[in-house]
Formats: sequence, structure tokens, C-alpha cells
Amino acid sequence: MMGMYDMELICPAGTLAGLKVAVNAGADVVYCGFNNETNARNFPGLNFSKEEMREGILYAKKHNVKVFIAINTYPRANNVGVWEKAIDDAYECGAYAVILADIGLLDYAKKYGDKMRRHLSVQATASTKQSISYFVENYGVSRVVLPRVVSVDTIKDIAQNVSVELEVFVYGGLCVMAEGKCSLSSYVTGLSPNKEGVCSPDSFVEYQDTNNGLLSKLNGSVINSFHKNESPGYPTICKGRFIADSVPSYLFEEPTSLSIVNMLPELAQAGVKALKIEGRQRSKSYVDKIVRSFRKALDDINNGREFDSKDLIEMAEGNTETTGAYVNKWL
Repeated sequence: MMGMYDMELICPAGTLAGLKVAVNAGADVVYCGFNNETNARNFPGLNFSKEEMREGILYAKKHNVKVFIAINTYPRANNVGVWEKAIDDAYECGAYAVILADIGLLDYAKKYGDKMRRHLSVQATASTKQSISYFVENYGVSRVVLPRVVSVDTIKDIAQNVSVELEVFVYGGLCVMAEGKCSLSSYVTGLSPNKEGVCSPDSFVEYQDTNNGLLSKLNGSVINSFHKNESPGYPTICKGRFIADSVPSYLFEEPTSLSIVNMLPELAQAGVKALKIEGRQRSKSYVDKIVRSFRKALDDINNGREFDSKDLIEMAEGNTETTGAYVNKWL
């Protein structure tokens, strides 16, 4: 029976095994990507071959779970075919929807009509009713993933003025930039997360032990220094610790996780259709625990029970959480 706060739970999968974990843990939808630069989690050892994708979609369908395929980076001018092939492969594998950002790819995917839905990626940074309406009217998108820089009040206003489903991030990494517009990594590595599909590519990452602790480096540049009792983080510039006015501090963003599990009723009332968990690069145990927690949260609020979110804080980056812009308005 549909609950008052019935919203789709969209869960991450970086591998075929991870997809099966998400399905078994209670996902309504699993999102994933191919193992190339067409998706924005292009890490070594992650993502799907075409054969794995087909197998994963068959497994999901047997459990009445949908699969969305993220083809959400921007193609290079001299190699658009790689991205177009990914769209064709997604259709051939039986994907329910493709998640796209580039207008050329959105136009290309229109050839499949209603046989494969087109969702607008957060990488497109559509955060106004005017921009969202443009994508709906010109490319037939049926859902928009909103950037993590809008408030609940803004979401409500958008929902009342557009004829499209809205999906929002509810847990995981919090990007301080407007998604799709970040160039921080490319200043140091020469590779853009919006084209190559990964922020701080693994080949540029280095850790160095020193007498004062562990240094994390990106292409030779020191991004952070960790004392022996600190847990070292991955060297992304936005979460680097730098010296300003002689004081080392996190200038862009402190290591923390977005978590708005306690705001689920507000999101439903604002008009949100789907809740998205970030973390395709995370472990199977992480996915299992987060998905089960959110499944229980939705079940609890639909049955009038109080939800205990203490399990989520244990999984948060730095064991700290934030509601980000959903409460404190950025836009």
C-alpha cells in the first residue's frame, strides 16, 4: 500500500556485487555506470562492463527493482561516439532510464522515445523552474536530479511550477560546488571531473609518511597532513586542509556527510518524488547499511514510528553530518 511519504529510494552500485547488495537491502532503484569516462565515478576497479550491466539489470528486474544508468559526464568534441555508444548499450541492456547532463546526448537519446526514460543529471545544474522547463520541453526529460545547493523552500517552489519528477540527494558526499561546474581538480591534474569522470584521478594520488604524520598529495601537491591518530582522507582539493593566515584549516569544506534522513516528511510535502543516496565508490557493507537504514526510515515514518538515525552517523565521513543547503540556504 502506498504510504503518505512514499518516495522512491535510489541507491548506488559501483559493481555487480554492489548492485545485488542494494537490491537485497531494499532499494527501489539502483543507479550505476559503465566502466569508462562516460560516468562521473570513473575509478579503477569500479563500474560495469556491458555484460555485467545486462546481468545486473536482469537480477534487479527479477526483484521488481529498476536500474538507471548514469552517462553524466560531458563528451569530448573528438570522441562523442563513446558517449553515444553508452546510451545505445544502456538501451540494449534494458535500462529503465539514462541519467544525462549534456544537451547533445539528451537529444541523441530521444530516438528511444518512451522505451527508455531520460533523466537530467545533477551535473546539468538545473536549479530554477525556467531551466528545468527548458529541458522538459526540448528533450522530454521525465525527472530532474536537483543540485545539493537548494533549500527545501526552493524545492517546493520548483515542484509547484514544473511538470516533472524531482529527485534529491539525501545522504553521502556533499559537493560545495554547483555540480558540473567544478574545475578544481583540473588545475592540479589537467583532467576535468566533468569529462574524464573522476575528481582527483587515482593515478595522481600519493601518500607519504613523514616524521610529522601522513601527507596526502595530488600530482605532487600536498592536499592534507594527518596526525597519527587521524584517519587519512582521499586527497580532493575541496576537502583539503591548507594554510591561510598561518593557520591550517579546511578552506572549502570539512570532511562531513550530507544526511537529511530526519527531513523526509518535509521533502515529501515539498513535492520530492525520489531520494538519492550517494556512494557508488563505497564498499558493499556501506551500501547495505545505508540502504537498510533509509528503507527502515521510510517504513517508520509511514507507520507513525520514530526513526533512530544513530546508525547513519557511524557511516558518515568524519563521523559528522550536515543538512547542507536544505536548511541553510545557498541559492
